[in-house]
Amino acid sequence: MSKEDALTAFDAELAATPANDPWLHQEGEPPRYGPDYDLLGRLLTYPIRSGSVSESGRFAKGIDAWLAHELRRGGFLADEVWPRATRPRVLPRDVVLFIDKLPRRLADQVRPHLERVTSVAPADARVLGRAYYKQIDVCIARWDRGPELLLSTKAQVSSFGKNLPNRFEEAYGDAANLRGRYPLAATGFFFLQRDTILTTEKEAWERTKDMMSKLRDTDGRGGYTATGLALVHWDDDLPLSEQEVIVNVDDVPPSLRPDQFLDAMIHQVLDVTPVTQHVDVRQLRERRHLPLPTPPGTTDDTPDNTNPPSDS
Repeated sequence: MSKEDALTAFDAELAATPANDPWLHQEGEPPRYGPDYDLLGRLLTYPIRSGSVSESGRFAKGIDAWLAHELRRGGFLADEVWPRATRPRVLPRDVVLFIDKLPRRLADQVRPHLERVTSVAPADARVLGRAYYKQIDVCIARWDRGPELLLSTKAQVSSFGKNLPNRFEEAYGDAANLRGRYPLAATGFFFLQRDTILTTEKEAWERTKDMMSKLRDTDGRGGYTATGLALVHWDDDLPLSEQEVIVNVDDVPPSLRPDQFLDAMIHQVLDVTPVTQHVDVRQLRERRHLPLPTPPGTTDDTPDNTNPPSDS
């Protein structure tokens, strides 16, 4: 592949972390999602130790990488969740299936060129909303289904009260823009703040919780399918090489925690699609086997990765 990107620093950690079953309930019980908070902490430790903490860039990309990993844990196919765990980060699943069907030698020649064709494998997922194009931080989409999950993430590590109004003004506008064009899609807003807000700006923390609740579509007038909030902690007094990010959800109201956020987003995707779609996701969430055949003409079946050994 070509040059590194902002997500490259997380590739090894993601590759070493299996996308295991995230559900904690048994069949017949209400769904309970168990996020891998340790992984989120490890991913965010990379930019902390490298001194590249900011409200955009690598720190924020660590959040995106984590949420995409959580959706893959939930059973969504690796190539339909963007950003992908490897480069190129955005690649239509149909292109993946096509390349997998090519003779092995030809496939090996094609793959390195994908990132150069930005119309096929762009660096970021951008979708047209009702009023303008929006870069989507985490996305699930296919040409035959359209956008199914559109997730925006934001990080805030300082100047909480000063920057909070801008964050939510942007969020309100993005929700209306996306829901206006994709009313069935699961749209979400995930906000991560440094836990210093609890002691240094208590008023901003109360405003954060209130606004995160008000961003939701609870009355059919717009807003997001779900919103999620998490806090993170690290110690500035330690040397960079010893700093470690710890995720704190105990101080977050249960209705805003990442577990309910991920469950609500997954539920929306399943609720507006036929039972024959996303079968693996349904089986994991419902804790039972679904006796469903693969629909003819779909690409939900497992791709045939057994390429011919030569170009013949």
